[in-house]
Amino acid sequence: MPDGTPFAFPLSAISLPFLWPLAAAVGGGQAALEMASHGIGFVAEEIRLTGVRPELATPNRIALDLRTMVLRDYSADGATGVPVIVVAPFAGHTSAIADYAQGQSLVQTLLASGNGRVFMTDWKSATGDMAGLEIDQYLAELNVCVEELGGRVALVGLCQGGWFSLMLASRFPHRVASLVLAGSPIDTAAGDGPLKRMVQSTPPDFYDDLVRSGGGLMRGKLMLAGWKNMHPEKSYVQKHLDIYAHIGDPEWLKRTETFEAWYETTIDLPGRWYLQAIHQLFRENRFAKGEFVALGKTLSIRDVTCPVCLLAGEEDDITTPEQVFNAADLVGTPENLIVRLLVPGGHIGLFMGGRTLRETWPRIGKWIAAGGEVEL
Repeated sequence: MPDGTPFAFPLSAISLPFLWPLAAAVGGGQAALEMASHGIGFVAEEIRLTGVRPELATPNRIALDLRTMVLRDYSADGATGVPVIVVAPFAGHTSAIADYAQGQSLVQTLLASGNGRVFMTDWKSATGDMAGLEIDQYLAELNVCVEELGGRVALVGLCQGGWFSLMLASRFPHRVASLVLAGSPIDTAAGDGPLKRMVQSTPPDFYDDLVRSGGGLMRGKLMLAGWKNMHPEKSYVQKHLDIYAHIGDPEWLKRTETFEAWYETTIDLPGRWYLQAIHQLFRENRFAKGEFVALGKTLSIRDVTCPVCLLAGEEDDITTPEQVFNAADLVGTPENLIVRLLVPGGHIGLFMGGRTLRETWPRIGKWIAAGGEVEL
């Protein structure tokens, strides 16, 4: 202070992470003031990150605007061939993960791999009047998309979009030319991942209460909190330390902004849909057991006979490799038409990781374009 009186920095401010740099600068001279300036930039970046919204990286057209989704068309003018539908995850985040960024887009990779007609399900956030929608309604609208595109497609199911895709292929086998299941929890009783343990050990009423607290919806923000709490140190501490350490690196910040725009933007799910998935699929494993009823029929995965590609991540703790690869024992596809690929990395990296998009997905794209009749 000008009169020499020490500045009494409030302890309550020190308890706020974004004020740590400023607290450390008090009474510390020029170097500390420079650190404080660095910290102010950190605060500004943190604030900005919370307001960034995800954008799709690739130009597209709207093929259909349905209640549950917008079907986006990325096809080149005059393109021919079997249409490919990327069935994006519907698990609390937007579908932008499949068209994440320039040079880091699954959609772009599939287009560059010989697939001229590529589409993507862009799921809508559920509103109050959608609280009672079930898995049936989502499957019915996915089937409408298939019909719109001529009645026979290749499906690329990502995470939850994988069991959607396999359900459709089980219900209407003749409509699916080939099937890719990437990080998809098909046999949910397999493996010993943290998500499986959490679902199995949590009282069923807990999930019912979550939906009630959301007014009949499963709120995306609650799901995001759950994902973060699987790795709390990384989510709540290391992330902010990383931003502070890279505040002077524009390229790093740009990449971080792109990821945060997707990760922190959530969508809500119909409560009835969510509870069906939790209780019937993840707790009781009905689909893998051949006991799940969809669109008026008990589904048999054995009815699926098209070429199948199974992609799993070595470090995936959301969907363990066993949950994906066990699908090979459930489908009716001949063994010589089943491909299993295990790649380094975790769950999200399967869909937008640079290495997987460079080394693995181009091969899968060529496999799709060839109707699943080439070796990977």
